[in-house]
Amino acid sequence: METGATKATVKAVALISGATSVKGSLHFVQGPNGVTHVKGKITGLKPGLHGFHIHALGDTTNGCNSTGPHFNPLKKDHGAPSDNERHTGDLGNIVAGPDGVAEVSIADRMIPLSGQHSILGRAVVVHADPDDLGKGKFSSLSLILITNLFYYKDTAYWYKCTQKYVYFKLSVLLENNMSG
Repeated sequence: METGATKATVKAVALISGATSVKGSLHFVQGPNGVTHVKGKITGLKPGLHGFHIHALGDTTNGCNSTGPHFNPLKKDHGAPSDNERHTGDLGNIVAGPDGVAEVSIADRMIPLSGQHSILGRAVVVHADPDDLGKGKFSSLSLILITNLFYYKDTAYWYKCTQKYVYFKLSVLLENNMSG
C-alpha cells in the first residue's frame, strides 16, 4: 500500500511565431524527480550563441518592455545554469548553426512547471546575442542595441530592450499524467 502522494508528470509547450522570421516550439516536461526537460527547435536566428531565459512576467503584449527581468524569486545573482548562484530563469545560451537553427535540449532542476516557483505563465526569451553567464561585469546586458533602457532594482542589471528579442509565453498546459 502506497502511503505518500504520487508525483505527477507535468507537460507544457511554448510556440514561437509572429512578425519576425524566428519560429519554433519548445516542449517542457517535468518528471516526478523534479527535473524539467526542455526540447525543441528554433529557426530563423542569426548563427551563434543566443541568451536563453525565463523572464518574470508572462505579458508579451509590449515585447520585452512587458516581460520584466529574469525570473528570480530567490533573489540570486546572475549566473550560468551550472552555477549554484543564479537566477531561476538563467538558462544560459542556445546555439544556432550556420542555417540559423537552434536545437534545444536542456535538463534543469530550477525551472519547475508546478509549485511555488513555477515558470508556467512566464515569458521565455531568446536574446539576439550571447549571455555572459554572469562572468562579466555588465557586458551580459549589452545583448541588444541601446534603446529603451530599463533598470530593475531587484537584479541590479540594465536591460536593453528592442524587438530583437524573441519572446513567447509558456502558458499552455498540455496534460498532467499521474505516475504509478
